[in-house]
Amino acid sequence: MKLVLAIVQDQDSNRLSDALTKNNFGATKLATTGGFLKAGNTTFIVGTEDERVDEVLGIIRENCKAREQIMTPSASLGVTVDTYVPYPIEVQVGGATVFVVPVENFHHF
Repeated sequence: MKLVLAIVQDQDSNRLSDALTKNNFGATKLATTGGFLKAGNTTFIVGTEDERVDEVLGIIRENCKAREQIMTPSASLGVTVDTYVPYPIEVQVGGATVFVVPVENFHHF
């Protein structure tokens, strides 16, 4: 058995949840916040049999796409506020960060 932890952008959350349910995967969703953009994201926790891990990864890959987003960086500690002029930059967001972890025991009460 494996535990799949998938951190996805909120924009992809509902689509991924629907796809997992449609393919008979139970998932727990946790509202989380990313560190770089300080934007909301969702962490999915999916327990599955070893032979279905590739299927879960395929569903995540199909439903969580990377996209470009414009953001204005905040001032760093080494820059004085008087001379700092923030310029918007384009960053890549979305997609999914996925961890697959072996499960030693599983109990459902």
